Amino acid sequence: MPQLLSNLLVHLVFSTKHRENTIKPKIETELYAYLASIHKAMRCPLLKIGGTDNHLHILCRLERTVTLSKLVEELKTSSSKWMKQKTDNPTFAWQQGYGAFSIGASNIDALSDYIAKQKQHHQTRSFEDEFRLLLKKYHITWDEAYVWD
Repeated sequence: MPQLLSNLLVHLVFSTKHRENTIKPKIETELYAYLASIHKAMRCPLLKIGGTDNHLHILCRLERTVTLSKLVEELKTSSSKWMKQKTDNPTFAWQQGYGAFSIGASNIDALSDYIAKQKQHHQTRSFEDEFRLLLKKYHITWDEAYVWD
């Protein structure tokens, strides 16, 4: 019987709606654990998660039978409901879009380190500037009118 093997590594980036600073330190650890449970349920191992009070970076392995859009939909929909309940914030929402970037296995350590240092990194750079740099790095064309919500 043939084996079906894959190692699809994805760097996901998405922000809170309007980059509102709603991911507070007191909820951050629980949110990350909740997102990890979604990854586990979908058989898409979470390798690293981090961010700031207005956005997340996720490094994960995409299960070969799960589409990227389905994973992101489940992450954002479920965690949005969870955040509304846990923070007593009925208006919490993630931005509509997201960034998804493929990485090679040899870059796992460097990206993990980058994700771990998000709070320090964003003392001097905004999410918007960081996201623009990622889009440039991965040669993605974008329209400013449709990137931010």
